[in-house]
This record gives sequence, C-alpha cells and structure tokens, in this order.
Amino acid sequence: MFELVQKRRRYFIFSSLLISIGIAVMIFSFIQTGAIFPLGVDFRGGTRLEVQFTEPVSEDAVRDVFSDFGISNPTVTALQGENLENAWQIRSETIDTDSVQPLVEALGEIAPLVPNSTDLQTVSATVASEVTRAAFIAILVAAFIILFYIMFSFRQVANPVRYGICAVAAMIHDLFIIFGFAALTGMFLGWEVDSLFLTAVLTVAGFSLQDTIVVFDRIRENSIRRPTEKFELTVNRSILETIHRSLATQLNAMFVMVAILLFGGASVKPFIAVLFVGLLSGTYSSIFTAVPLLVAWEKNQIPFLKA
Repeated sequence: MFELVQKRRRYFIFSSLLISIGIAVMIFSFIQTGAIFPLGVDFRGGTRLEVQFTEPVSEDAVRDVFSDFGISNPTVTALQGENLENAWQIRSETIDTDSVQPLVEALGEIAPLVPNSTDLQTVSATVASEVTRAAFIAILVAAFIILFYIMFSFRQVANPVRYGICAVAAMIHDLFIIFGFAALTGMFLGWEVDSLFLTAVLTVAGFSLQDTIVVFDRIRENSIRRPTEKFELTVNRSILETIHRSLATQLNAMFVMVAILLFGGASVKPFIAVLFVGLLSGTYSSIFTAVPLLVAWEKNQIPFLKA
C-alpha cells in the first residue's frame, strides 16, 4: 500500500511555504496600499450603474467609456434574465453627480439605450464594511458548527474533537491560500476584490470541509471495522478508497472553470480564478493537510498539543 501520511512532514513544509509566500505578499500590499489586497467598490464604497442597450455591445466598449471619464478598473458584468438582453451592470468608484448624465450620454453613443432602463445607486463604505464583517462572521459560525457536528458524528472514535479541529485547520489553510492569491493577482494583474470574492471564499470553505469530512468518515468506518490495525495503515487505506471520488468531483468543476478562464469575459475571470485556486487547494488540503495533521496529533508529534 502507498505510504501517503508517512511523508506528512513534506506536506507541512510545502503548505507552510505557500502560506508564507501569500502572507509576505499581503504584507507588502498592505505597506504599499494600506490593504492586504486591492479592494473593489463593494468594500470601498462607490457607484453601481445599470444600463440596457437596444443592440449588442462589447464589454471593452463599455470599459472604454468609463476610462475616458478617468474611471479606472470598473467591474463590468453582463446581466442575465427576463427582458435583460444587452443589459450591463458597472460598478466603479464614486461618480461625481455632474458626471453622471454625460457618462450616460457617452454610453448611448455606443448604441441606443432602452428608454428608462438606466439605474444608478451609490454604495457607502459603511454598508461595504458591514457586508465584509457579516461574511467573516458567517465563516466563523460555520467553522464552529462544523467543529461540533464532527465531534458529535465521530463520537464513536477516540478524541473526536481532533477530527473537527483538523477539518477547520484545513479550511483555514485554503482561505490563506486564496487570500495570498488575491493579493498576488492584485499586485501583478490589478484585480480587485469584490462581492464575488466573498462568494468564492464561502464556496471554497464549503467544498474544503465537505472533502475533508468524506475522508474522515471513511477513516472512522475503517477504524471501527479494523480496531487492531495500525492507525497510519487505516488512514492510508481510507485515502485510497476516497481519493477517486474527490478527484472526480473536483476535476469536473475545474475543467469548466478552465474553459471559462480561457473564453469567458474579463469581469468574471477574477472570481473564477479564485474559485479554481481555492478548489485546487481544498482538494489538496483534505488529503495532505487535514489527514496528516490528524495522524501527527494521534501520534503525539505536535509539540504544543502533546498529551
């Protein structure tokens, strides 16, 4: 049988290296800009404009109009739904009141606008900060719920709290990876973090915990079925029995994401890229972070957690 968890020291070093690079980039970004990664309108506060054209227009054409008014890096999103053909939503820094009408008129020069289709809203920085706080509270609450759920579900095995803490640790590992990735892409590609980033964070957290629980559940079953078997052997067996399911699920999603990254619009690429990196990290951490951490803890190899 393959010896996967026996090489756990290598996995810990690799994860520590990735997280350290991400933290270093976030610190550099904070020193340069005052934020650990570039923040979009949803977090800084700004203007949201929705318009609908009578004929198709390109995303680049809409961006060019905003650039002409000195507004850089607007988030341009195509709206989908009933009676929303050729409709766009643009989020940008706060637009001066005197510039709104000339801007709308400039958009109308690309193609005629549908009468009474223009909608302008301003998002305050206070509302943006409340959304951010609510998202992170949601992540903390989810972590505690998962911790207690695993403690209850795994009560048949020894030290069930360790399973819960290791699952949450793997989730935190993935969040640090995508935070570092967001800081890196913000520095080199100019991508900003918006509300879709929070969606990606919550999605990655959910996928990471789900993947880890699948592996842990098989470890629990095999531990009960083979109580005298060496724990490392049981863990290796459990990984091999579940890895095909994890890879099949994640690879299907990743293939779709790669297609969107290659052929999708510019506005959705940051979200898909963060989601792709997060799911990739979640697949890795479930097998090479959560499980090895559990084995190291069971063998009293974690200095500050020794029994």
